[in-house]
Amino acid sequence: MGRPKKAESQAAGKRKAAAPKKISKKAKKDPNKPKRPPSAFFVFMDEFRKEFNEKNPKNKSVAAVSKAGGDRWKSMSDADKAPYVAKAEKHKEEYNKKMDAYNKKPEKSSGRSKDEDEEEEEQAEGSKSEVEDEEDDEVNFSNNHLFQNFQLMI
Repeated sequence: MGRPKKAESQAAGKRKAAAPKKISKKAKKDPNKPKRPPSAFFVFMDEFRKEFNEKNPKNKSVAAVSKAGGDRWKSMSDADKAPYVAKAEKHKEEYNKKMDAYNKKPEKSSGRSKDEDEEEEEQAEGSKSEVEDEEDDEVNFSNNHLFQNFQLMI
């Protein structure tokens, strides 16, 4: 007869258990941190987009603009690229100044020592063993749930 249809296999009660939620370990970005400076190519593309859109007002394709800009950039000599490289260097210097100011920014002082602040953050986040225990509980719950469903089927 062949393989059972999808509806038949689901009717037999073969469902996957929901995976436990993963805890993100990625640090959140600081919205006050300065953005990285554009490279010479991106400085060039900024001007090229304006020119291209003036010449081709009906073009709505981002890919067409990017392809034309990339082709022109490749065909340019180092002398033609020099003004864009200079602008990119100026942007980089400004970025470095902003980063220096950003890194020298004073910490929030609440009248407490750094150690006290760090201890409070650790308690708020929970220790690793507590987090692992919570994950184990979630896995045990899903396993118990599956086992109970299996017993009901028998």
